[in-house]
Amino acid sequence: MATTRPELWGTFGMVASTHYLATAAGMAVLEAGGTAVDAAVAAGFALQVAEPHLNGPGGDLPLLFARPDGPPTVLCGQGVAPAGATVDHYTGLGLQLVPGSGLLAAAVPGSTAAWLTLLRDHGTFELETVLQYAVHLAEGGVPVLPTIARAVQNVEQLFADDWTTSAELYLADGRAPRPGSVLRNPVLAGTYRKLLAAARSGASREARVDAALQAWTQGFVAEAVDAFARREFLDSSGERHAGVLTGADMASWRPTYEDPVTAPFGEWTVAKTRPWGQGPVLLQQLRMLDLLGVPEDVDGAEFVHRVVEVGKLAFADREAWYGDALPVPIEALLSPAYAAERAALIGERADLSLRPGSPDGREPRLASFPEAATAAGIGEPTVARTGDRPPPIDAGTGESADRAGRDGRSPGDTCHVDVVDRWGNTVAAMPSGGWLQSSPVIPALGFPLGTRLQMCALQPGLPTTLTPGTRPRTTLSPSMALRDGRVELAFGSPGGDQQDQWQLNFVLRHLSGGRNLQEAIDSPSFHSTHFPSSFYPRDAHPGQVVLEDRFAPEVLAELERRGHRVQLSGGWTLGRMCAVARDRDSQVLRAGADPRGAQAYAAGR
Repeated sequence: MATTRPELWGTFGMVASTHYLATAAGMAVLEAGGTAVDAAVAAGFALQVAEPHLNGPGGDLPLLFARPDGPPTVLCGQGVAPAGATVDHYTGLGLQLVPGSGLLAAAVPGSTAAWLTLLRDHGTFELETVLQYAVHLAEGGVPVLPTIARAVQNVEQLFADDWTTSAELYLADGRAPRPGSVLRNPVLAGTYRKLLAAARSGASREARVDAALQAWTQGFVAEAVDAFARREFLDSSGERHAGVLTGADMASWRPTYEDPVTAPFGEWTVAKTRPWGQGPVLLQQLRMLDLLGVPEDVDGAEFVHRVVEVGKLAFADREAWYGDALPVPIEALLSPAYAAERAALIGERADLSLRPGSPDGREPRLASFPEAATAAGIGEPTVARTGDRPPPIDAGTGESADRAGRDGRSPGDTCHVDVVDRWGNTVAAMPSGGWLQSSPVIPALGFPLGTRLQMCALQPGLPTTLTPGTRPRTTLSPSMALRDGRVELAFGSPGGDQQDQWQLNFVLRHLSGGRNLQEAIDSPSFHSTHFPSSFYPRDAHPGQVVLEDRFAPEVLAELERRGHRVQLSGGWTLGRMCAVARDRDSQVLRAGADPRGAQAYAAGR
């Protein structure tokens, strides 16, 4: 099939990310002799500056990395709920949901700590070398893409009226920046330079990076966060609240290493993060599709129907079972017997209920959300807020685009970076959170905190119940695929709840459909919004399938005949896939990046 860009081939190194400036930073590090880890860290810090509406230093970061002939390892940079983040505290404020914006939704910021941890433990370059690109971008400025301009425009009045610390940075002359203008953040550049100054005290490369990490978790950054979080700002509840995050919370937390969760798919094994995030839903979907078979026509109605229906079942299990506050029966959820039991539920017509299963005979329990479209129990959902007409879809995230307002209810998104080097070291990383539109800027640091706690429930006894010291169930979900115990493919896409749907589209087109990386990325995309969103206000749209309008009319008609509520999106709107690969036999490296959004690029030689 024709592609918008060529699939890149080479033998030296490949970088694919959601912003060309980050790809350039990563490739520069590879060209200077760095490894995939060094390059990924440089690209990750560059993304903090280049896409401030999609990630930031105060956000979150899960990633997978692998050495040339070894299995992947997960580095969890998803920060935990602070000690003061109790259900009683939030319900005592009259809240039924954790706000989707503002200081109450802040977990311990994990992204920067994770990048530093990865560089210290597995990199080869000095921090100053990999951080120089982000410092340059923050001081010299980055081009304001239309997506950045829209993000600020959505909350322009909020910045002017209440989040005045954000207005000082993002509202030049009292107005949102224009596309094509240059955005500078000298305060953030100063924060990076202070980390570099702290690093000079170390006697070795590792000690120098660790000194910067200490300055983040226990030094000037933690002190500034602690002081700022005590202030009150308007959030999506419509009220002004102070946060609960403290410097002590930051000092007591560090990123952690763990084994991934894996599942077979044909001759491949796919690796994901553990069920404190949504990653295993991709594995559950692949398990069912391995049994049902992948239709030969990977753009046809049967393919879309089958993929959507297995997705409904997997995400229903996510709602009932995934989280960090209770043990998750992940072995049972990924067992062949359970996959067969779930696959047997799929028929010729679209199912309109939310149907979590009973792994090991356990009874599922679902959270209830005041504005969600799905009833608190199991069974037929009722549509709330939207009536019979589905809401418009935000092209960047695949989420409902009706949330912007003066309380900060503006949808955020995510970034992604994949790197493979000439030795076969591979990284897949998904930084997100700390969006400029979701929390006010800390004036001493030049960035806002994250809002990941909005994914926690205020009902007791659930895997997602807000619990100090536990991780909110993140949607961030990088991926790797192995053959014969060696990583050959790293991939991912931003998109919130859509991440493991758009990634599934890609991996099926590539591994089963025989399309190369760029062909699989360019293929028309789709996803379901059937289940409750992970984001405030946790709405759902039972039976809805969103498809790019490049699908053939007969495909759309057949899906409607089967009972799907079809909604069309623009032809190039659903997904921001990136991927790199290392061929097992030839050692050729390959890469591809999504043309959607006109900013993701791959580079290599």
